[in-house]
This record gives sequence, C-alpha cells and structure tokens, in this order.
Amino acid sequence: MFAVDELARRTGPIRLARLEASRVEIAMHEPFRISSGTVASKEAVIVCIRDGESLGWGESSAMPGGFYSSETPDGCWHELTATLLPALAGRTFTDLAALDGFLRERATTPFVRVAVETAAWELAARARGQSLRALFGLPDRAVPSGLAVGLYDDLSGLRAALERYRPRDYLRLKIKITRGDDIALAQAVQDWWPGMPLSVDANGDYARDDFPVFEALDRSGLVMFEQPFGKRDLETSAALQRIVRTPICLDESVDSVEAAARAIALRSCRIVNVKLQRVGGFLDALRIMEACAESGVPVWMGTMPELGVGAAQALVLASHPACRFPTDVEPSARWYVDDLLAPALQLERGYLHVPSGPGLGFTVDERSLERHTLDRRIFVE
Repeated sequence: MFAVDELARRTGPIRLARLEASRVEIAMHEPFRISSGTVASKEAVIVCIRDGESLGWGESSAMPGGFYSSETPDGCWHELTATLLPALAGRTFTDLAALDGFLRERATTPFVRVAVETAAWELAARARGQSLRALFGLPDRAVPSGLAVGLYDDLSGLRAALERYRPRDYLRLKIKITRGDDIALAQAVQDWWPGMPLSVDANGDYARDDFPVFEALDRSGLVMFEQPFGKRDLETSAALQRIVRTPICLDESVDSVEAAARAIALRSCRIVNVKLQRVGGFLDALRIMEACAESGVPVWMGTMPELGVGAAQALVLASHPACRFPTDVEPSARWYVDDLLAPALQLERGYLHVPSGPGLGFTVDERSLERHTLDRRIFVE
C-alpha cells in the first residue's frame, strides 16, 4: 500500500451534493503542433462539486481525437454528463478511497475519472480548511518551470516563437521533434541559447530503425529524450537506453502504476513524466511518484496543456520531492487568450509559486467560466 492510500482512507465521509459540468473552449495564442496533429483552441470539461459551503474543481482535458490519445472532448463530455455525474449526484462515500473504487468501476477512461477525483480531493481539503499541498504533506517550495514549444514550418518560425516566449525567463527548454525534423532543430536551439538545458519530445513518432537519430542527438548533451517510441513499445525504449547516455523519459507509456512498474523493471527509461489527466487523478499520480522514488527514478509534472484548473493541480504535485526537473506548467497567458483562474499563474525568475490558501489556493473566476462555456449541466439528488 502507498502512503497516499492511507491518506485517502483518513479523509472521512465525502458528500457530492451538487455536481456542475461546463464544457468550455478558449482560443490559444497560436496553433500548437506536435508530430500527431495541431490544435488552435483548448476544449475542456470543468467539473465543480459542491456540498454546503465547500466546493472543489476538476478538469477533464482530453485533446481532439488522435492528437495525444484516443480520448476526445466529445467523448469525455458525453460520458460525464450522460452516465457518471448523474450516478454520483447526492451520494455520500465513506472516504476518498471508496469514491476512487466507484470511479474505477464506472469511468471508462482516466480523462473522465480525473475531473471528479481531483474535484473531490479539493472539496475534502477545503472542508478541512487546508490547502491540497498541506493535505498531501508536500513541502512549501517554489516550482521550477520550463518552456515547451511545438513544431514549426521552419527554423525561423521556431526561433520567432522562442523569442516571443522569452526562454531566459525559464529554467529549461523543450522542443517537439518528428521524423526529419530533429537533429538540426536541437543544434539550432543550442546555438541560439548556449548553456540552456534542452529536452526533445517525440510523442512516440520514431521506431527502432531511427536509433541513429538518437545516437546523433546523444552527442548534444540533452537533458532527456521524451517518449521516442510508441506507447506500448517499452522493449525498443529499453534497447535504446542501453546504448545512449541521455536519459529516456516516458510519458504516454506511463498511464498507470502498473505501467510505471513495468517500464522500470524493463529499464525502458530513467525518468518519468507524470500527467494527472493521463493517469486519472491525484491518487495514481502520487502512487507513481512513490513507486518511482522507491526505484530511484526521478519524475516531473507534465501538462496536456490544461486550462488553469488542471495546471494548478499539476503545480501542487510538482512540489513533490520526487520531482527533480522543471515542470511543463507555465503561466496561463503563455498558452491561452484568457483563462479561468484568479489570480492567473505567474512566473517569477523561472519559478511558479504554489498558493497556501484552501484547496488549490486559486479561485475559479466564474464569470470567465460562464463567458467561455458552450454547454452546462447540473446534477443534484
């Protein structure tokens, strides 16, 4: 049993008196392109759970079909509003462990489960007058942030984007790569910003016959190769890790505690990227962090990217001692023309600060939420 499992049992009864689901869409400052597709706006489902004066917020943040995973905003919205939330409305659970068991039986995907699970944890923290960071027993420390950018048509487009986002304000750069756009991209970025720690993220675009690409990149002194191969291709990842010095970081491959354990056992990676959306919530994210820490494998918090609710949740976990690299969580204004948090996430000399107020420490601006809402459903007993 993990330490977080005992915490889930100690939280005591939790009542889901009223559940609200808002389907929102917010435009991005520019299209975000990776090896599997491009998005120009962010769709998400924001869930609010209320019980008396206490509330908690959650986010289901699947990307459009095929961009990151098989889950979609349409599918998550339908499952949440047609089946899961109606089944939860008015129910009381003995503790958060019992709720977790219910969600695992009823939700078909982590991207659905996460919206309810994370909202319930915040509800529990607020009911106690605690921050989530304090409830999880995490240290009060600033979180280092890294700048991540997508693919562009040419080097001039990449450089213009990087200059817009002021790389020197961050503590690490990450660029996306794809077959044919890789070695030259990394070399150019290192020439432009010498000394800046650089990672490359392939989003699973490569195969075993691409080993020479990574052997060439291995000479560049990169921080990590993120998800070079397909989600389930752990053996190929292990084979590459045996011949390169650069640590391989797994992202899409680690969607559960069991997947993390298998990747570690096969030595498929030396770093793990933890995403709340991909693993289904705080419980599994913390379990994975504990398992990795016990095996000596460092982790860091990634993002989809989410809107402010999901980003604030990831920021809380990014203060975990197992997180040894800058997070992909960035200021709200980096990605979107507007957001839902008050105050918005702000970067200070490369660091983000985790507020100490109740729950997430942030407030959802409900006027902004209403402004960006495409559809809204309310569920009560």
